[in-house]
Amino acid sequence: MNDEDQASEAAGLVGRRSFLAVGAGAFLCTIGGERVSISERGDVAKADAAAARVPRPASLVGAGAAPGTDPVDRLTFTTPTPAPGGKVREYWLEVTDALWDIVPSRPRRDQWHGMPIRGRSVFRAFVYQPMTAGFAGPAGPAAIPGPTLECEVGDVLKVHVRNGLSARFEQAITLHPHGVRYTPEYDGAYMGDFTRAGGFIARGEEFTYAFEARPDSVGVWPYHDHGPNHTMNTMRGLFGAIIVHAKGARRPDVQQVLFLHQLLPPTTGLERAFQCINGRAYAGNTPTIRARVGQDVAIHAIGMDNNFHDFHIHGHRWLQEGIGPITDTPSVGPNETITARFTEDNPGRWLYHCHVFSHMDAGMAGWYLVAP
Repeated sequence: MNDEDQASEAAGLVGRRSFLAVGAGAFLCTIGGERVSISERGDVAKADAAAARVPRPASLVGAGAAPGTDPVDRLTFTTPTPAPGGKVREYWLEVTDALWDIVPSRPRRDQWHGMPIRGRSVFRAFVYQPMTAGFAGPAGPAAIPGPTLECEVGDVLKVHVRNGLSARFEQAITLHPHGVRYTPEYDGAYMGDFTRAGGFIARGEEFTYAFEARPDSVGVWPYHDHGPNHTMNTMRGLFGAIIVHAKGARRPDVQQVLFLHQLLPPTTGLERAFQCINGRAYAGNTPTIRARVGQDVAIHAIGMDNNFHDFHIHGHRWLQEGIGPITDTPSVGPNETITARFTEDNPGRWLYHCHVFSHMDAGMAGWYLVAP
């Protein structure tokens, strides 16, 4: 069976018996006033259909329309400009649906245990794809996660987002950031009758967000869809990272962002649950991180599902939050970030993984290779 056939089958979900057999948990979506339970065959299609029925908010229709009658809803806002010495950092992202292989190695296998991974592993993901200026063409592949957006304190992130979903997915999307400062106009959140411009990007439309990087924004943060179908869309890959550096700070020699998340049968239409890092499952498929002794290494782990995870690197330990105490297995919850930063001094092949045992054995693990 080829990948397109797999994606076609992924449009229909596993039945109740198979769903319960793989132990995948159901979840609820609230979409435009409808409650949709994602638990069995066809529910993803129901969620997409509900999202397609969400009308353009009245607050976005017609000149002078206001999102509400409360005075706070009638506030107007200006687009931020960089602080002295800062820059405008522009990114162009297109939201698209694309076939994604969770276990791309051929043959499909887990290098850690030398175990073949049987069954289908391709589904149709939603992703933020990097584009060249003016959406002239792709600047990189359609991948989970979306591109990392980097800036320094004092900068303004200018993020152009276009809804390029195919016709089968007639629904609005957005981009909502964490960590940076923004006005309600650039919140990127669908809020029903109170939605502002950045909270509803219909298919074929685009919007430009402006986010400020202030001193209290230093760190690593997620961004994700927050449109009408945000829960489902985020769970099928519509997320990425923002890194805000202190002004003039030295960048790490090695830097890697790792999203810890599940891809479940109700989301993918596949027969089994995958515990993933950056949309991939099992060592040899998940990101392989490389460093050398003496390098400054920063690995950022972000939770991006409904679970709590933790993050462990064999043979290494670091100061929690950069100040202490020493740790080697900090926990990370939904949309939280932890950073493992250290000077490398221990060469060899090492595992990194979530230390929830059932998660690492179901794919949430990878290789960290350190050269002398």
